[in-house]
Amino acid sequence: MSTEIRTARAEMKYARMSAFKIRDIARCLRGLRAPEADARLRFAPQKSARLLVQTLRSAVANAENKHSIPAENLVVHEIMVGEGPTFHRFQPKARGSAGPIRKRTSHIRMTLQEAPPEAAKAEKKEKKVARVKAPAKE
Repeated sequence: MSTEIRTARAEMKYARMSAFKIRDIARCLRGLRAPEADARLRFAPQKSARLLVQTLRSAVANAENKHSIPAENLVVHEIMVGEGPTFHRFQPKARGSAGPIRKRTSHIRMTLQEAPPEAAKAEKKEKKVARVKAPAKE
């Protein structure tokens, strides 16, 4: 049995929303299992949640088709939201002047990782408990 960790990626480029708005929702997803992240995004009212759920489903499909990893075994490892190009427009203002309008875009990159087996998680919990129960020095 190989110990390499398999990952799957998906990118959405030129999403028509500011990266600042997408990052707020993306922060909540790191470390969640893919089905749970999908469920949270489906019920979020923000437009950025719709963009993230598209990217998440694409990454899950990539994992299933390229690496044969079932969706239940995937964990959101990394979400990076970077700024894309900004479209510059102008709004007419009073007395013949113009005010700038910046229509921002963003690039979303999501990486899913195969979750470690449950036995490894149990070992980590036991080690953590053992460290906590060690007697304190007075």
